[in-house]
Amino acid sequence: MSEVGAPPAPAPAIALSVLDLAPVTEGSDAATAVRRAVALARHVEKLGYRRYWLAEHHLVAVAGSATSTLIGLVAAATDTIRVGSAAIQSGLHTPVSIVEAFGTIDALYPGRLDLGLGRSAQRRTELAGSIPPVVASTPQPDQVVDGLLIPAPFPVEALLGAPRIVAAFEAIQFDGATPPDFDDAVGDVLALLDGRFRYGDIGLSAVPGEGADVAVWIFGSSKGQSAQTAGARGLPFVANYHVSPSTVLEAVEAYRSAFRPSAVLAEPYVVVSADVVVAPDDATAVHRASTYGHWVHGIRSGAGAQPYPDPRTASPLDADARALVDDRIRTQFVGGPDTVVDGLRTLARVTGADELVITSVTHDFDHRLQSHELLARAWGLAVSPE
Repeated sequence: MSEVGAPPAPAPAIALSVLDLAPVTEGSDAATAVRRAVALARHVEKLGYRRYWLAEHHLVAVAGSATSTLIGLVAAATDTIRVGSAAIQSGLHTPVSIVEAFGTIDALYPGRLDLGLGRSAQRRTELAGSIPPVVASTPQPDQVVDGLLIPAPFPVEALLGAPRIVAAFEAIQFDGATPPDFDDAVGDVLALLDGRFRYGDIGLSAVPGEGADVAVWIFGSSKGQSAQTAGARGLPFVANYHVSPSTVLEAVEAYRSAFRPSAVLAEPYVVVSADVVVAPDDATAVHRASTYGHWVHGIRSGAGAQPYPDPRTASPLDADARALVDDRIRTQFVGGPDTVVDGLRTLARVTGADELVITSVTHDFDHRLQSHELLARAWGLAVSPE
């Protein structure tokens, strides 16, 4: 298993990576979104970003649903950038299927894969009451911690009864299936990669998979089991400021408190995510980002991610809709290069991040490419000459 490597010179002290949601945009289609994901990976590789990760979402207007398949296509289309998942939903795949998929890709592109694991499927089940729920943090008002906005928590539990969310969750699982304990699933993935996996008294090998040079990461949005598992197993941890900004600090603190050195890491390694839109100037960036709230509203209202709206034709959100997504809008980093760099430096300083992973979604794909390029140059990444 690969250790988290040092950034290639000449890179800044805090490396930047990319999380691609592979969004389907209004007026376009899923096939175009897949082609754009490959194009974006090639683009950010040339810009000096360290990693390119793909999120896993299902039955919504996001084209990364077959995540390991798309990771393989991206690895084939790039040369050096690390490629991975952000994150594979462990409750929807067996550890064997996960390791076999990544082991197959690693056979052709060894040493370039990051296997990110998340427990969102298990968390949905817990919050729905199928197993004892995780104790939620006591709601807090907005805070500003050393310049970083930590907004009041969003009550995600309120979404679980939405008919579309219930139907989608049931459609992607076998009838009667219960997600495994997350720590057990992570342990099985590690054992399969290391050749230590046993089912009962019988040792079994993943083929391909066993011995694959794949780095395992844990993604989390709270101080709960994801952070605890990452720390206790000595794995790198990704805290989701772009999804759950209210809990990012407690997630990072819980990970560091639980951390135990391992063969992978001697010290904690924290990556923090951020949603950004960078344009040549602040006003242009604000316009390009103006439908981000509309997109998040589809998710928060229970409809799921819809095709990303065009800011030239979208009507402004009304007050009730804006209130539902206000925390996400206010924690998005939007502006010219200097504005966004200042915000990201604050995020890195306050969270103590070793690395930042950014996602940048706009309706116009050329604007997405420009957003990543402007940030790379302003941050000081080693941009390759054309």
